[in-house]
Amino acid sequence: MIDFQENEAVVTEEDFTALVSSHQKRLYQFILKNIGNPTDAEELAQQTFVEAFRALSSFRGQAELSTWLLGIAMNLVRNYLSRAPHRRYEFVSDDVLEETAGSDHGPAEAAAYSQALRQLGDELAVLPEELRQVLMLVAVDGISYDDAAAMLAIPIGTVRSRLSRARATLKERLPGVVDLIE
Repeated sequence: MIDFQENEAVVTEEDFTALVSSHQKRLYQFILKNIGNPTDAEELAQQTFVEAFRALSSFRGQAELSTWLLGIAMNLVRNYLSRAPHRRYEFVSDDVLEETAGSDHGPAEAAAYSQALRQLGDELAVLPEELRQVLMLVAVDGISYDDAAAMLAIPIGTVRSRLSRARATLKERLPGVVDLIE
């Protein structure tokens, strides 16, 4: 357990090893969901723990440790995507389609679903950044309102209002499409 003495964290190697083991899987999944590349996600997860170790003295225990780690990871993901936007998408050969399981839906349903996802992606791209961030954290990544507020350094009421505005905007712009995807 990390000990806080006079507002400074004292951490042993055992403590840090325990920290990594208890948060590694969730952190990796969070990063992978945001960048889509397993190899780079592993590297960013490792970098998150390196950055956390370096900044551990600044952690005051005001938020959950997991929230603090996700905040570090989110900053690294933002940097990763802004510095190399071509990395957002991984292009693979058509051979991958043979290994991909088919759906139980017919071609018409699959086409409608695909079109709905495309429209949703287009609308997410034009959604203001502050609304998109909250929507992605809470609705997609499953982060709690409290944790999202701590990660974004905004009040929880702001998280709620931004999430509500994001959902309302998408429902207004995409009537019927949101219902198809949910």
